[in-house]
Amino acid sequence: MTQSLSTQVARPLTAIIVGVGHRSLLYASYAQTHPDELRIVGAADPNPLRRALAAEIYGLSPAQCFETAEEVAARPQFADVVINGTMDHQHVPTSLPLLAAGYDMLLEKPFATFEAEMWDLVRTAKRYDRKVIICHVLRYTPFYAAIRQQVANGVIGDVFNVQTIEHVSYHHMAVGYIRGKWSKPSVSHASMLMAKCCHDLDLIAWMKSGVRPRSVASFGSNFQFRPEKAPANAGTRCLVDCPLEAECLYSARKHYIDHPDRWSFYVWDSLEHIPNPTIEQKIHSLETDNPYGRCVWRCEMEVVDHQSLVIEFADGTTATHNMIGGTSRPSRAMHLIGTRGEIQGVFEDGRFVIRHIDPRPGHEYTEDVVDLTTGGDMHGAFGGHGGGDMRLVADFVRVMRGEAASLSTTQIEDSVAGHLIGFSADRAMAEQRVVDLEFEV
Repeated sequence: MTQSLSTQVARPLTAIIVGVGHRSLLYASYAQTHPDELRIVGAADPNPLRRALAAEIYGLSPAQCFETAEEVAARPQFADVVINGTMDHQHVPTSLPLLAAGYDMLLEKPFATFEAEMWDLVRTAKRYDRKVIICHVLRYTPFYAAIRQQVANGVIGDVFNVQTIEHVSYHHMAVGYIRGKWSKPSVSHASMLMAKCCHDLDLIAWMKSGVRPRSVASFGSNFQFRPEKAPANAGTRCLVDCPLEAECLYSARKHYIDHPDRWSFYVWDSLEHIPNPTIEQKIHSLETDNPYGRCVWRCEMEVVDHQSLVIEFADGTTATHNMIGGTSRPSRAMHLIGTRGEIQGVFEDGRFVIRHIDPRPGHEYTEDVVDLTTGGDMHGAFGGHGGGDMRLVADFVRVMRGEAASLSTTQIEDSVAGHLIGFSADRAMAEQRVVDLEFEV
């Protein structure tokens, strides 16, 4: 752009959507509620139906719609930023030409699927002096932002242990990592740890306030969803040849027909050419070529259903993360131990406790509850990643308009530590060894 955005704060930030998927459309929707701050002026996607959808929502002309990121990059720059919501393995290939063309970017996580391309993107952003903000939306939730502020304020002293868990619900596990796009790294190019827990690994690194992780060990496997674990006489497709479907906890009918809106943006992708498909059309889809109609024990998934890792930081402190798939209740939890106290809470509950040692007679510790469910604020699992999605976009707009970055702002350099933890943990698990992390910058 010919004039720096900081001198044009009165006008909206202009953006191009690259990859017209669920996440990018969600971020772009900020323009609908805050048109004075963000305006969508272009879209790129190889799928003509998705290009047409973006054009309909944002009033785009054919000249503003493109098939590829390369087409956008080949034109003279016509927007301030790009919202890149392509699939994981497309993040780096689509971002490189756009950064070179002059665009700053909001980029979905994980921003890379292996270490070498991660560094390639970091170097490219630095070479062209581009701002790349990574979509670590949990940093923007009231829950995690409040915890991080307590750490920054020194309320619990120096953090020397971080414990996090993520329990992936049975229906999320089935739709994303058994039947869905992320079941095979050979297709998605991302492990389950990186696809699902990139948030959690980033939070661990964030709570350590910039102290670099030094080494990682990890263990995990697919324990549950293997052919030999299938119930006796189970079929191959729930609605075609399975006599157990009516009783099965993972019945495609129970998950996707009885709950027609659950994960609909994944399950009915193959029907997006049909306006408002009927129940009969959905059932036929599950009976034929829809991958979400398959038996969960016969999907030949290539990812783990549980994984644990231990991290050592450069200052000698430690952290652990446990990812468990197929749980009854989705849940994220965090427990920080510091030299002067501790913080513990469950994300979905929208509250955490701060404890301090109290050696007085008749006491052991004090405990203060921070309840984020009061006052009408979004919390827990409500409002898109616990209220983080729109806060992320609002922060991105402010940073791009020259305002100061917030405590939650995640530029690409800030996201490297969490990504390195994930890549190294997967390598440690595969090679059954401790892996030392190497930083280029």
